[in-house]
Amino acid sequence: MNAGMRGMITADIITAKRRTVIKIAFTGGGTGGHIYPALAVIAALKEISNPDIFWIGQKTGMDKSIVEAAGLRFYGISAGKLRRYFSLRNIADIFNIIRGFIEARKILAKEMPALLFSKGGFVSVPPVIAAASLKISVHTHESDVSPGLATKINTFFAERVWTAYEKTELFFKPQFRKKVRRCGNPVRSVFLEANALRGRIFLEKKAGQTIPEDKKILLVLGGSQGAKEINDLVTACLGDFTKYFFVVHQTGYVLGDTDTSPAGNVSKNYLPLAYMKDELPDVLAAAHLVLGRSGAGTVWEAAAAGVPMLLIPLCGSGTRGDQVENARYFTGEGAALMLIHPKPEELMQTILDLIKDENGLAALAAASKRAGKPDAAKIIADEICLKFDMNV
Repeated sequence: MNAGMRGMITADIITAKRRTVIKIAFTGGGTGGHIYPALAVIAALKEISNPDIFWIGQKTGMDKSIVEAAGLRFYGISAGKLRRYFSLRNIADIFNIIRGFIEARKILAKEMPALLFSKGGFVSVPPVIAAASLKISVHTHESDVSPGLATKINTFFAERVWTAYEKTELFFKPQFRKKVRRCGNPVRSVFLEANALRGRIFLEKKAGQTIPEDKKILLVLGGSQGAKEINDLVTACLGDFTKYFFVVHQTGYVLGDTDTSPAGNVSKNYLPLAYMKDELPDVLAAAHLVLGRSGAGTVWEAAAAGVPMLLIPLCGSGTRGDQVENARYFTGEGAALMLIHPKPEELMQTILDLIKDENGLAALAAASKRAGKPDAAKIIADEICLKFDMNV
């Protein structure tokens, strides 16, 4: 065989290898914050290669509908919540976790993906352990400053631990730190490509009126279930808010399945919406200020849009303090202000001070844009594609 033929055969082998479809499993769920960043990674992977992707998530809840709406195969498993405190529900959930492991292992043994990517949450632990038992490579990502219990467990089995914050590495034991790499929090491309004009048009259509030119847009976010503290503050401050802002208030479905507000529609400059999904990126781009909690999704999506934030983190005995840590980071970056359990008058005064200081508001917006990491999903996708020679 001459050198030319050998070269052609070698080229054909390389081409065939690169055309081989690599199968990748994703897991995580329970909240959108554990699903949407992973969908951003999936989109980034598909821009580079053509992997066969499926998802292992919780049988009940929002996981299935969100994942299937993204065009992915979904396998549901049993899930038990990991609690750090005593509860009788822990007993039942131990059996759910064991059942989830058995179910996940059967799925993975059948599909045999090259890699399992975990976005965390209690539903991710059984699939991660099952993958490790089958010698399947595991990558996991943590969105918060301090890792949750699920991530701490998954780290034992993971080859790579991705983090949103540089400081997160310090929360892991020294022997695990070599696995850690910071990339930011993956944000879907729709937030990076959002259009403020489209957002304004959507709001005006929903409100049935033109937004006055002299009104800045205040976007209030409490998540899909709403946030009682924030909703109560809006109720108390709404009369003053609407003097200076056109207020868009995502109230949450906890208040009902329709667009309602605890305050009632008391002003033409107030638009209550139960929940925004596809429209949220454009509405964020149109907003001049975001008032809300500081879950990972909220802060990183707002940063991607370059919107200044006034954050009221969930804190107290019912939380591990992750929202306070997220808020402190963005406050430290000059991208946000933080208030802990503010009184209505404190909140109103803070907002008044903000809108009177145009330069300060602009500085917050610029810092918010700098703090975002728009390439997080691509960083993860690039490493995965390099690992399995998936570039096309």
